[in-house]
Amino acid sequence: MRKPRDLDDILPPEGLTDRGGLEPPALTPPTTAPRGGPDRDEDEVLPPLPVLPLRDQVFFPAMVMPLFFSRPKSIHAIEDAMLHGQRLVLVAQRDPNLEEYEPKDIFDVGVLAQSLQVLKLPDGSLRMVAEGQARVRIQAFTHLDPFMKAFVEPIEDIPYEGSEAEALMRTIVAQFERAGELSRNIAPEAVTAASRITDAGRLSDLVASNLNATIEEKQDLLATADVHERLQRLHLHLAHEIEILELERKIHSRVREEIQASQREMYLREQLRVIRDELREGSGEPGEIDEYERRITEAQMPEEAEAHARRELGRLERTPMMSPEGSVIRTYLDALCDLPWQATTDDSTSISVAERVLDEDHYGLRRVKERVLEFLAAKQLAGKDLQSPILCFVGPPGVGKTSIGKSIARALGRKFIRVSLGGVRDEAEIRGHRRTYIGAMPGRIMQAIRQVGVRNPVFMMDEIDKLGMDFRGDPSAALLEVLDPEQNNAFSDHYLEVKFDLSEVMFITTANLLDPVPPALRDRMEVIEFDGYTEFEKLEIAHRYLAPKQLKANGLTAGQLTFPKAALRDIIRSYTREAGVRSLEREIARVCRKVCRKVASAQGEPITRVRFTRADVPVYLGPAKYRFGLAEHEDQVGVAAGLAWTSAGGQVIMVEVCLVPGRGQVLLTGSLGETMKESAETAMTFARSWNAAVGGQERWFRNSDVHVHLPEGAVPKDGPSAGITIATALCSALSRRPVKCSVSMTGEVTLRGRILPVGGVKEKVLAAHRGGLRTVLLPAENEKDIEELPAEVLRDLEIVFVREMSEVLNRALAKAPIEQRAGHAKPGRAGASAAGAQS
Repeated sequence: MRKPRDLDDILPPEGLTDRGGLEPPALTPPTTAPRGGPDRDEDEVLPPLPVLPLRDQVFFPAMVMPLFFSRPKSIHAIEDAMLHGQRLVLVAQRDPNLEEYEPKDIFDVGVLAQSLQVLKLPDGSLRMVAEGQARVRIQAFTHLDPFMKAFVEPIEDIPYEGSEAEALMRTIVAQFERAGELSRNIAPEAVTAASRITDAGRLSDLVASNLNATIEEKQDLLATADVHERLQRLHLHLAHEIEILELERKIHSRVREEIQASQREMYLREQLRVIRDELREGSGEPGEIDEYERRITEAQMPEEAEAHARRELGRLERTPMMSPEGSVIRTYLDALCDLPWQATTDDSTSISVAERVLDEDHYGLRRVKERVLEFLAAKQLAGKDLQSPILCFVGPPGVGKTSIGKSIARALGRKFIRVSLGGVRDEAEIRGHRRTYIGAMPGRIMQAIRQVGVRNPVFMMDEIDKLGMDFRGDPSAALLEVLDPEQNNAFSDHYLEVKFDLSEVMFITTANLLDPVPPALRDRMEVIEFDGYTEFEKLEIAHRYLAPKQLKANGLTAGQLTFPKAALRDIIRSYTREAGVRSLEREIARVCRKVCRKVASAQGEPITRVRFTRADVPVYLGPAKYRFGLAEHEDQVGVAAGLAWTSAGGQVIMVEVCLVPGRGQVLLTGSLGETMKESAETAMTFARSWNAAVGGQERWFRNSDVHVHLPEGAVPKDGPSAGITIATALCSALSRRPVKCSVSMTGEVTLRGRILPVGGVKEKVLAAHRGGLRTVLLPAENEKDIEELPAEVLRDLEIVFVREMSEVLNRALAKAPIEQRAGHAKPGRAGASAAGAQS
């Protein structure tokens, strides 16, 4: 059905007149009781019911719609009906402009309605959802104040059935559907509902309620009890309405054709440019074309790019002003003209100045600084013939990979631009979208070059190992051309469609892991690994850079707060466990914020200086988060310290082995990967052969289960480098000889007990140094990997290179079993031992 109009508080348009109707009944009670209505027995008499006049609306049976009432009489009538649980009589008002009404101002035929919901609005008016139930005729009024109340008589429909009725109903439904197609005033839901109705009376009421007719015409249909007569009237009215609607459509079509003809004339005028200066109907002002001409000339593009730009400018001149193509061309020309085709910055030629700048911003990072200074030296000798390097910084988070890029740009005197590639999965993000797509734009490379304004910046691509790939393409494949010095001098973006020289750009990429980077892309970059910082380096970084930075960020001065090195060392040891310095900076910032609060909340004399010492560290930062020093404070049987490599740097992991009575099963726990499980099985086989070689009995394996566990079970672990650690713990549990708590180790073990080299040696050794260990056992073939270790690490650690497991056991295990050292008799089975374990 159509959306109902606000009836009682919105006045109808001027000009509506009374078109006739039956005279209202006299204000006298009926001489006989009215006949029964719907849902009532024939002998039941309807009581006097409240009468509600409706303005500019005729209500039909079976209608459900909201009505609005603001006149006091209507509100009193609704409230009385709700109070006594009565139905209402909804009657159309003859003159909708009348505020005050009398019986002569309303029609005598209305609808008996049930109130479904009544809502009081803020302005005092009422909103009532009513459902029409039956036609009724007013017989006599019993009250006029404070509202009208009357006796009513139900009007029964005269049925109309048979083939003729069905044919007429089909005709009306077809007419109603056609009217719905031509008019927006008929809701599609009403047309659908009409096609499903099988009762002729209900169909006539539904169609009548949706007609575009006057109040008098709808009232005549409501007062007609003969269904056949109602359908005939609807048939004639719909035929007339369809004729008018079709005529309106023809008029609209003719007007549209005339508009199109005028537009064609306008287009011809624009193409001929006969009166462009007078009407300004061109694609732009003459000054706009001249402006683009000037910008193209000043951009100093290569010949190919300039010719392409001028072709697009010619298209813009011929494009109509209202055409969307004009906006596309303007955007494209802006992108071309804004690119720095010839703009560059002069590189710094002083190696000493560049070295000083690098040292001011970062502590350590010797390999990176040397590579930058080497580039400057070669630049002085080779000039413009030298290709810019493409570097890849690989290391754990927080070691300065991104920040060193800004320092490199400052040292070289170049501009710096950074683009994050993490989560990029669309190849068009790198190479741009083709202009055939709506909203196309250049790729991130050319957008960054346009933004920085020079053609030789330091361009950092962060998180290159986080690139994704899906059905839209592989972004890493698109980077092959960008990061290839032999190809990037003619890089072509899909949006620009012209070549741009990227050979003078110094590209720097960063990654936490090198494995996710495709081999072809990895081959195009010079990889520089960033190792984790030592405690000494962290201390210097915190003292020189982090503490002053946080003091300034929090509005403090060095006179108000100082960080002694002893306090910083305690923060590093007890509150951080990382390869970089991000957590360390956050802890320093926490101290600064607490000092800020103390200074700001001081009452009376202001605080000019806050004393911060080692003893104040727990006061400001709370209890220590980590334990510094040895993982185990005493030698343990079946417990060995291993070294692992993670994306966040090196880490000390403990391997625990326990022998319990059983049937010779081996249980591996701790979220171990397949490779580590195979290493544990290899270590188990070696331990059995070693046990037999030293005179042990084999029955221990048949009567005992072996449980190998690596703590922190929620963290996945994998790799072969824990082989000698597991083998050492097994041999310790078998022999009851404890493992020295100050010894850590890493290496892959074979069935014969040979020690094979592993990776990540530097990070693992640094982890051992952070953990307070004193001796590190490394494969002999990894001796070359310790050359770049800091001097303070080599000074604090004893690094032993081993080739055989026998050397490992001699270094790691105590000389005597734990029972003999303690002076106790050897038990049959206890703790980590098993029946038959060798002493």
